[in-house]
Amino acid sequence: MQRGISIAVLGAVLAAWAAPRAASAASLAEVTGFGNNPSGLRMFLYVPDNVKPHPAVLVAVHFCTGSGPVFFTNTEFASLANQFGFIVIYPSATRSGSCFDVSTPQSLTHNSTSDPAGIVSMVRFVIQNHGADASRVFVTGASSGGMMTNVLLGDYPDVFKAGAAFMGVPYGCFATTDPSLWNPTCANGQSIKTAQQWGDLARAAFPSFTGPRPRMQLWHGTADNTLFFPNFGEEIKQWTNVLGVSQTPAFTDHPQSSWTRTRYGGTGIDAPVEAISVQGAGHVLPLAGMAAMAIQFFGLDRDPSPDTQPPGAPTNLASSNVTASGAVLSWTAATDNVGVTGYRIFQQQGTAAATQIGTSAVTSFTVTGLAATTSYSFFVRAVDAAGNASASSSAVAVTTPGTGGGGGGTGVTPSVAITNDWGTGYCATLTVANNTASAVTWQVSITVQGTVNQLWNGTFTQTGSTVVVNGIAFNAVLQPGQSTNSVGFCVTR
Repeated sequence: MQRGISIAVLGAVLAAWAAPRAASAASLAEVTGFGNNPSGLRMFLYVPDNVKPHPAVLVAVHFCTGSGPVFFTNTEFASLANQFGFIVIYPSATRSGSCFDVSTPQSLTHNSTSDPAGIVSMVRFVIQNHGADASRVFVTGASSGGMMTNVLLGDYPDVFKAGAAFMGVPYGCFATTDPSLWNPTCANGQSIKTAQQWGDLARAAFPSFTGPRPRMQLWHGTADNTLFFPNFGEEIKQWTNVLGVSQTPAFTDHPQSSWTRTRYGGTGIDAPVEAISVQGAGHVLPLAGMAAMAIQFFGLDRDPSPDTQPPGAPTNLASSNVTASGAVLSWTAATDNVGVTGYRIFQQQGTAAATQIGTSAVTSFTVTGLAATTSYSFFVRAVDAAGNASASSSAVAVTTPGTGGGGGGTGVTPSVAITNDWGTGYCATLTVANNTASAVTWQVSITVQGTVNQLWNGTFTQTGSTVVVNGIAFNAVLQPGQSTNSVGFCVTR
């Protein structure tokens, strides 16, 4: 099937696909300058008059030959926004044919350089400028927009909480190097893979992502001859695999006589995957009442349960690049039931109270403003979108070197990395580096939270939280540029 014929079919079928919706006092407004937009999309925004504080966000993506304003007028999402107080973003494709890019390598990756990147910029604009809830962002779309819904959930599982794809295809199914962006094998329902293969394809878009994956609702007509019905079954394979649930339905019912709904991984409205086939329907979805079911699947028809669960504590906090005035801290990302939004970094000296010295959206932080030859302790807490803070990470001790050269310990750089933490104690390695131009017999001071119960390849004395460590015969003297990482210790809290 040629792409030009397909667009004509879509335009002819979808132009008369829904009746205009009733207008309200609020109106659709175009937004420009919303951020990174590599493919020149246009952004249209609908904010209802009764928008809720900290509102949820729905991205509603149009079909080929359509536009954001057409999708606004001819679907029920705006009227549902009026009813439930969420914000709707209507992206518009601007290339010939007005299809979205769901085909190129540039679109099928996290931090893409095509249409998905522009759509995510729209979301971030609304979160920043309208106080929207970053933990309640959803996407839906029809045909090309249904395919884009699949793509966005694969590319940006960190942005979207759930999707509802009307007449879509699995993530990556439309991949092609053909400049037309049309993939007839996929469109005709002839791209058949195992659930594992489809799942791996979606996960490959963002392989380092370890958070919860978005839920998915799928819709398809059994008589669809533009994006054929077998794509519906392939989507079910993909998203059940991505979400780690059985392909055997846990629940089946008929919301209307010609609709068959199956749920996977759960029997309730919050099931990970929900799929609705429409007997005898062609490429004409969503029909009346379907948008409301998508909104119900997202939970936009009810107030969200407050998130009171804090994230887990960050782990493996370590220091590096220690200088006389600073250091770099790094750690392993924390996990959360909704999502971690950032980290708070704390500094402590001796028995003084810890103070927060900064925040970070990533798993590292550069500490500045330290004093030379001084011992510090640092720890990190994770924070989620609801403001819940985790317990503290294990502390890392840092002793800054002096600013000059010479022996007697001056000019060495110590760093501590925790290797094992079991809650009531931990073990760590101590690395000491000679940054001077002459040999150094080293001595360093570190701060610990607890009592050192053993130390190897060195000697130590402890006073309160301060531990002074010296080398022994084979490592006491460090030549210029030399370091020792053979010293280790364990602490009981």
